[in-house]
Amino acid sequence: MSKKDRMSGNEATAYAIRQVNPDVMPAFPITPSTEIPQMVSTYIANGEMDTEFIPVESEHSSMSAAVGAEAAGARSMTATSSCGLAFMWEELLVAASNRLPLVLTLVNRTLSGPININCDHSDSMGARDTGWIQIYAENNQEAYDNFIQAFPIAEDTRVHLPVMVCQDGFITSHAVENITIEEDADVKDFVGEYHPEEFLLNPGKPVAVGPYAVSNYSMEAKYNQEQAMIRSKEVILEVAEKFRKRFGRGFGLFEQYRTEDADFIMLIMGSAAGTAKEAADRLRERGMKAGVLKLRVFRPFPAEEIADALRGCRAVAIMDRCESFNGHGGPLSSEVNAALYLNGADVVSVSYVYGLAGRDFTVETAEGIFNELRDASESGKKLTQYRYVGLRTRKGQ
Repeated sequence: MSKKDRMSGNEATAYAIRQVNPDVMPAFPITPSTEIPQMVSTYIANGEMDTEFIPVESEHSSMSAAVGAEAAGARSMTATSSCGLAFMWEELLVAASNRLPLVLTLVNRTLSGPININCDHSDSMGARDTGWIQIYAENNQEAYDNFIQAFPIAEDTRVHLPVMVCQDGFITSHAVENITIEEDADVKDFVGEYHPEEFLLNPGKPVAVGPYAVSNYSMEAKYNQEQAMIRSKEVILEVAEKFRKRFGRGFGLFEQYRTEDADFIMLIMGSAAGTAKEAADRLRERGMKAGVLKLRVFRPFPAEEIADALRGCRAVAIMDRCESFNGHGGPLSSEVNAALYLNGADVVSVSYVYGLAGRDFTVETAEGIFNELRDASESGKKLTQYRYVGLRTRKGQ
């Protein structure tokens, strides 16, 4: 039976880890994800789970150990943030290319420099092309729910890819909210036991993990990875539907909030989606048809589905919480605009960069963006395509 509790996002994730009870968790502390391995190690010390916790000397080592444990046949995971993820870079590609279904819980934090410990998505967006599935949470409830769904997605035989479960640093990781948690037995039954098909510690069927691949084989390996990523979309939706039927919560690739008849839509990821929803509600009361499309899954990127969801609106604001340094927008903007073009969706789009290094994103700011879209649509004026939101300017400018 479900029960109510109050937890931070880190607490909720650690609680879910305890319920899943993976075989191995190597970890190295880094703000703002440090609490997760700290809480898990406390659960282990108190006899509440029997995961093998491995303290290591760096984040590179934590992912290396997770890769080794997963290759040996153990259900494995780790946690990190920001520069810790960057330190893992080499091993992220190794985990994905070796088709190891391990899980990383990432607490999003600005990737240096300048040095900053607050939230944006530069860490996970930097890793978007490493071959990992990426799932984002708006709030603490979703951080809990997404982790429970991660292993069933990763371990599905159609997928066999690692999953990165993301939540916003400090905004959700340290803020306490009311959430619904499930019984241990129900979570264990939902996740199920892990029975790897191939693993190193199987004397009856020796395998090689991570061998050198000559040109005759390497390209095919990458193609197979991409096909698995494409198939994972179907599995993500199946697991989400199973979770919804079992526990009554959640959605699939994205959430559509008041978009059915919306003229103006804000497309956004993570905790700021709640701010955007509040702005849409206020504007609806004043007669504007505003809506929000909250992207949950960034990899695999749901291009066709997003194009279909946006096809009927007059304009969309694409909100990036990181910079691509390409001169015309962030990574989300690039992907969404490509999706609109390739799928023939004739929708006006404007690319915004917001919230870098924890810069506030308020309801009033979101309202202003919706109003900009409306005013430009009614006047025929073309908005500057690539804009920073909330940027400090000199007095008088």
